[in-house]
Amino acid sequence: MLQALVSTTNRLLSDLYRAWFRKHFPAPETLEPPPAAPRRYERLERVVLTDEVSRTFFEEYHAHRASNRGEEETGWVLLGVREVNEALVLATLPAGTERNAGVAHVWFNSEGQALGSRVVRQWDRRLTMIGVVHTHPGSLRHPSDGDYQGDSQWVGRLRGSEGIFGIGTADVRPPRAAVSTVAHQPAPHMQCLGELCFSWYALGEGDRHYRPLEVALTLGPDLARPLHDLWPVLETYAEQLDRLCRQQARVSFEVVQGPSGPAVGVSFPLAAEGEQLRLMLDKKGVTYFVLRGDDLLSVDPEQERVDRGVYLLLAELAGQS
Repeated sequence: MLQALVSTTNRLLSDLYRAWFRKHFPAPETLEPPPAAPRRYERLERVVLTDEVSRTFFEEYHAHRASNRGEEETGWVLLGVREVNEALVLATLPAGTERNAGVAHVWFNSEGQALGSRVVRQWDRRLTMIGVVHTHPGSLRHPSDGDYQGDSQWVGRLRGSEGIFGIGTADVRPPRAAVSTVAHQPAPHMQCLGELCFSWYALGEGDRHYRPLEVALTLGPDLARPLHDLWPVLETYAEQLDRLCRQQARVSFEVVQGPSGPAVGVSFPLAAEGEQLRLMLDKKGVTYFVLRGDDLLSVDPEQERVDRGVYLLLAELAGQS
């Protein structure tokens, strides 16, 4: 099957290959080795957000309110680095287009977030889940009793047995002298921009109440932000790709610039040096390639499921060798 497909396919130029698979993440070899995790943890005293993480919350909350699902709650999972008495948030995973949400609840799409976490952690292995942010209708700037019933059951699994929780509301009336495009902090645990507000709290295992948590900013990225525009694609293939990652070694992901716009690139190393099976996933579907040196060969396993398509191609390639 593969031999016939390869013999009739077009050989794409190497510069086209480089354009399609342009990297949107830092190269792994440029990253410093992660420091060892602390041997002990104290109570959280503050949460530090990178400036891009903070922008993600305000920009996506604003866009959410303007969408046709704007009356629903929405949210994000926080990935970051837990230090002795503070945590640094470096990535946000959105609740997803397939979330179950209403005016009083939001249940995240766990399959999409599991895959998103796997993708982001290949660039920084220190990252771990450290908390959750979600929005509330009206002016409830504090986690609800329902939030506590759920959060108190799993915070003990986090590092330091403590989690970070942000509550987003759209109930701010900025002072007349305030500039609507500049954020301000009316309290150490609050961030406000225009009508939007995020209030931050910590909850430890065994705690009976949340406590306000000071929030600070530092320069830095939201490592998951390149994935946000592609989140419906990740959700569509999350279960199949996660299975492949558990069954195959050294699977790697990229956000790439495909012929129809941004896409998810997935690479599987082959036995021969410098050869790879590569996938490009976008809203139109999945495209398969075999990379051999500077030649990028387009192939089609004629399978709807990605995991089946990959194994059919791997079997064909093994037969050729």
